[in-house]
Amino acid sequence: MSPGDDAVVEISAAEAAIDRWIQSHTADLSLWRRHIHANPELARREFGTTAFVMERLEAAGLSPKPLPGGTGLICDIGPDGPRVALRADMDALPLQENTGAVYSSTVPGVSHACGHDAHTTVLLATGLALASLPDLQYGVRLIFQPAEEVMPGGALDAVAAGALDGVTKIFALHCDPRLEVGQVGVRVGAITSAADTVELRLDSPGGHTSRPHLTTDLVYALGTVITGLPGMLSRRIDPRTSTVMVWGAVVAGQAPNAIPQTGMLTGTVRTGDHETWALLEPLVREIVTGLLAPTGVRFELHYRRGVPPVVNDPASTHTFEKAIGRVGPDALADTAQSGGGEDFSWYLERVPGAMARLGVWPGTGPQLDIHQPTFDLDERALAVGVKVMTGIALDPN
Repeated sequence: MSPGDDAVVEISAAEAAIDRWIQSHTADLSLWRRHIHANPELARREFGTTAFVMERLEAAGLSPKPLPGGTGLICDIGPDGPRVALRADMDALPLQENTGAVYSSTVPGVSHACGHDAHTTVLLATGLALASLPDLQYGVRLIFQPAEEVMPGGALDAVAAGALDGVTKIFALHCDPRLEVGQVGVRVGAITSAADTVELRLDSPGGHTSRPHLTTDLVYALGTVITGLPGMLSRRIDPRTSTVMVWGAVVAGQAPNAIPQTGMLTGTVRTGDHETWALLEPLVREIVTGLLAPTGVRFELHYRRGVPPVVNDPASTHTFEKAIGRVGPDALADTAQSGGGEDFSWYLERVPGAMARLGVWPGTGPQLDIHQPTFDLDERALAVGVKVMTGIALDPN
C-alpha cells in the first residue's frame, strides 16, 4: 500500500467516525440552532451567542479565544502549522420575526432571518465532531465572526485580530432557500456581488411652485438623478459585469405648492466584477455632477464602499466539490451569482478560499427568501452542513 493509499484509508476512517458523531447528535443540532434562533443578537452585541459557543467548545477540551471586542471567537484544532479556516457569522437582523415557530425570536424587532443561527450551529458542530477524533492530519481554525450584516463588516475586525495568521485557505457556507435540503451549490469565480451605498443630499433656496424660474427646482433635480444615474451607469459599464444601481429611499418636501429646500436620495450600487468595483465611486461622482450642473441645485454626495464580491478560486472550489460529493451523488449543485453582498469577501482579499450555498428548502411549499420576516429553514440541512465542513477539514487540498 502506497503512502497515498494510507491517507485515503485514514480519511475514510475519520469520515465514518464523523458520520457516527452526526447521527448521535442530530437532536443536539436542532436544540443548539433553536436556542440561538430564539435569542438573536445584533451586530457586535453577540455576547450571549459567543458565550454559548465557547462553553461547548471548552467542554470538548478545546481552547477558544474571544475576539478583542468580546463578540466572536477563534478556535484552533489539530496540529500546529498551516491551517485551513472555516468561518461562520453570528449576528441577527433588526427584523421582527413572523414565522409562528415554537422557537421564534424572544427579542422584539430582532431575528435570525438570514440563517446565521444555522451557520453558527454547523460550525460549532463541526468543531465538536473534529475534536472527537483521535487526531487530525491538518490544522483547522474555526472563525465565529460577528457583525456580517453591517458594512464594511466584522470580517475586517476578525482579520485585524489575527484570524488569518497561518491560514492557507478559508471556507464558508451560506443558507440558500432556493436549493433543496441535501444539495450544496458552488461555482468558480464571483458568487456574490460588491455592494456600495450612495447617499445624495440636495439643497435649494426653495420657493413657490408657480415661479420655478426664480429658484432652483430641487424635486426636478431629484428626479433627474433618480432616472439619470442608473441609466447612465448602464451605458458606461459593461453589462456583463452584472452592475445595477437601485434607489431605496427618496425624501423631499411636504406641500404640493412649495419647492422644498432639502431632499435626500439613498440607494445601492452592486457589481459582480472586482475591477468594476474599483471604478464605481469616481464614475458615480462624475455622472451625478454632470446631471445636477444644469439645475443649479447644491449637493453633497456620500459614497460608502461596502464589500467586494466573494470570488471563489478554482482550487478551493474543487476542495468544496470533493467534500460535497461525499454527501451523496446528487448533492453537488450549480448556483448563480447573487446580487447580495457578503463580507466573507474580505478574507478572500488575503487568502484563497470559497463559499458554497447550503440548501435549506424542504422540497415542498414556498421558497421563503432570506431577510424576510417569514424566513425559516429545514433543520435537516444542519447535518449536511456539518458533513461538508468536516469533509473540508479532513481533506483541504
